[in-house]
Amino acid sequence: MDATALERQHRRISRLKAQGVFRSTILVHQECKSVLDDLRPFLLDPNKGKQLVMFTEAMQSAAKPINVAQVRQLSPLRYPGGKTWLVPEIRNWLVLAKHRPSMLVEPFAGGAMVGLSVAGEDLADHVFLSELDGDVAALWAIIFQGTDEDVSWLCRHILEFDVTLTNVKHIIGSAPDTLRALAFRTIVKNRMQRGGIMAEGAGLTKVGENGKGLLSRWYPETLVKRIEALRFLRHQITFEHKDAFEVIRLYIKDPNAYFFIDPPYTAGGKRAGSRLYTHSQIDHEALFALMAKAKGSVMMTYDDAPEVRRLAKQYGFRVVEIPMKNTHHTIIRELLLMKP
Repeated sequence: MDATALERQHRRISRLKAQGVFRSTILVHQECKSVLDDLRPFLLDPNKGKQLVMFTEAMQSAAKPINVAQVRQLSPLRYPGGKTWLVPEIRNWLVLAKHRPSMLVEPFAGGAMVGLSVAGEDLADHVFLSELDGDVAALWAIIFQGTDEDVSWLCRHILEFDVTLTNVKHIIGSAPDTLRALAFRTIVKNRMQRGGIMAEGAGLTKVGENGKGLLSRWYPETLVKRIEALRFLRHQITFEHKDAFEVIRLYIKDPNAYFFIDPPYTAGGKRAGSRLYTHSQIDHEALFALMAKAKGSVMMTYDDAPEVRRLAKQYGFRVVEIPMKNTHHTIIRELLLMKP
């Protein structure tokens, strides 16, 4: 570097110092370089200090298991494979995003813990939920699309329901002829069947929490409060009873649409999804190939399986292991697959 160029560099550094920007030399592993590049705008903007502090705290606690019992609940459903544990990760993902998402799309909604949390904490302009299961779809349709009378009817039936084995079997075995009656049956099935399993053949809870049997998961006042809270958020949430792939294609080219993908865990020979969900069979490789084309940011969650890791590598997803403590206080690991 000649003397003139060196002088220009000194003047530039002096100007940056006057603005509060200082040069530092850091050592970065090649695998981390792209992440550092993404952070550069935050390092230069004094208004991003809060987000950087949150990022640092998240990194420091990344190795600590997330206790699902300590995360705020919004969903009235006890859904198998529910993502309560993931809410802190979702919060960090969106808060630290390059720009606020105009739409958060959750096409495999199920209990919709992620989408509901994003709407409740105003982390995106809008949330789009979709679910193929007709029973679950009926509940979300009543809450987000039904009339005030529909919601009032549902809440009243929850509060007045007499939990006995006879009444539970009667509701579960019924054939509802209205959408709100189907939504009520969904709530009863979900709360009374073991583990919240909605698939055919699921047995009823026997011992339950603290030995209370069927009553152990029936908190009518809490359920109604959650439904009323979600009803208040209905203008921020769109729900449609649709196939996930169809919904993904609606937003795949939108750079401001972010996707949270939580498919049934049937990849790599996993059987849990087929036992837990009515609609469990999907083409996982086709899903990876489709999400690799998304213009907006993507987060997918899967069980840790060799097949999943192979697909992640093939389609360019970054893999993050998350330790979590489940409701049985067992530490297990799931994978977050990120793009970009």
